[in-house]
Amino acid sequence: MKSASALRTHHAPATASATRQAFLLLCTVFTVAPILFGLDKFTNILTDWTVYLAPQATALVPLAPRTFMGVVGVVEIIAGIAVAVRPRFGSLLVAAWLAGIIINLLLLGSFFDVALRDFGLLVGALALNRLSAANHGAQADGGTKGK
Repeated sequence: MKSASALRTHHAPATASATRQAFLLLCTVFTVAPILFGLDKFTNILTDWTVYLAPQATALVPLAPRTFMGVVGVVEIIAGIAVAVRPRFGSLLVAAWLAGIIINLLLLGSFFDVALRDFGLLVGALALNRLSAANHGAQADGGTKGK
């Protein structure tokens, strides 16, 4: 019968590969999606983003809804770039941003389905953060170089 350490050693390369693949998948989606959604804040091709804006948000930051969404778009683009360049930091920025979006939607009192979806994305951003920490550790140990 093989020992537990022998079994772990046997499966270590497959686990490392799966971890790296999960890291790359999450890094890609949390780079591309915020940038695309941020750009769409200026074009409204996907939707009219102002309908998702709670009145409390514009009361807090006295900007016209369209201008407010432009600022949101810039922040989302920056968040996507941050994930591409520094995934450990960028993933936390995206998670915090998603928390803000969720709060905004709850204050709006509608779009609860979108809030729930964004909560799932927030959890994914936090998972990317944990994988980034693991990937950074592997890089420091001389493993596969990552972001």
